[in-house]
Amino acid sequence: MFPAPASRLTRLGSVSFRGLRCLSLFSSSDSSTTWSKVVSDAEKIVGYPTSFMSLRCLLSDELSNVAMHVRKLVGTQHPLLNTARGFVYDSKNNLQMRGLIVLLLSKAAGPSHASSDLLPQDMISGIYPSQRNLAEITELIHTAFLVHRGIVNLKEWTDSDGPLKDMEFGNKMAVLSGDFLLANACTGLAELNDTKVVELISSAIGDLVQGIYYESSCSAEGVDVASWEDQTFLSHGALLAKSCQAAMQLAKHDRDAQRQAYLYGKHLSLGHKLNSDLQPFVKSRLGEMTLFSLSAAPVVFHRQIIGNERWHQQLEEVKTWLLAAVKSEKGVSSAVDLCRYHSNRALEAIQAFPSSEARSALENIASAVTKF
Repeated sequence: MFPAPASRLTRLGSVSFRGLRCLSLFSSSDSSTTWSKVVSDAEKIVGYPTSFMSLRCLLSDELSNVAMHVRKLVGTQHPLLNTARGFVYDSKNNLQMRGLIVLLLSKAAGPSHASSDLLPQDMISGIYPSQRNLAEITELIHTAFLVHRGIVNLKEWTDSDGPLKDMEFGNKMAVLSGDFLLANACTGLAELNDTKVVELISSAIGDLVQGIYYESSCSAEGVDVASWEDQTFLSHGALLAKSCQAAMQLAKHDRDAQRQAYLYGKHLSLGHKLNSDLQPFVKSRLGEMTLFSLSAAPVVFHRQIIGNERWHQQLEEVKTWLLAAVKSEKGVSSAVDLCRYHSNRALEAIQAFPSSEARSALENIASAVTKF
């Protein structure tokens, strides 16, 4: 169930020539307020802020104990600390995105007229309780994998990371707390009493495991654009796409509605990941620190355009100006075009649902991924 332990070299932004994952460069980007505003406006439509999990889970004794033990990691470089901080304050509004999209799609689709089992009066703010539960389950699964991905490879531990016993303790907490969240998600999933929904979300968990395994085990050098899209869908898109489809299933919508919801989730996820990958390239400024991955979409396009031989020459010659080299070719513009393509496909998919405030919010979110 666990992804491969995170490499310390990758996590801290150094060059890892074994995996060719990340480089640390002196540039950065200013975070745009567009995404935050779109998310904030959308949250008002579904009734309340869709934070990463339900209050029942947040207030449980088990999670309180986890939070108490995580304090012991203060002063170390263990990534579980950063994950925990993100739950409390996340200025980029990325953690709650999946649950929010599920709720907005549920409201945009409305009740199905094909089923007599579900009554409109059962809905709260235009959303069935089971669909709200699904949104929470989706966030629980996403959060569990975030925590599990914080496991550190202790073979690469150094004194600067913190005491070894604290790093070992952090790994244990990452495993146990991630398992706790995933167990709660699975319990909630079973309580939905819908076999097809269980099948969909279970397959999404399998996709996540497979995608993260590919990311951890495959060299970035061997990834072309088609492979990048496939891997990114598994690790970043499958959960949202299948959760959107499951939300339609819970309301007994037909296959076409389920298909369009799936496509919206898929293309929005890919567009969102492309937007994230592009940030260091479209908003970088000399003299400031940033990180970018050697498996980021602009780098994948760049490497495919110039060929492996020239790519290796650029790596060996001047590693500090690799960001400028990628920007000078068509890798960035190609990634921008692909981001716009997925945004447009998401917009096309959402047109299948009736015009409403919720649909407008979904359109705004799909458009926002093309703002850099």
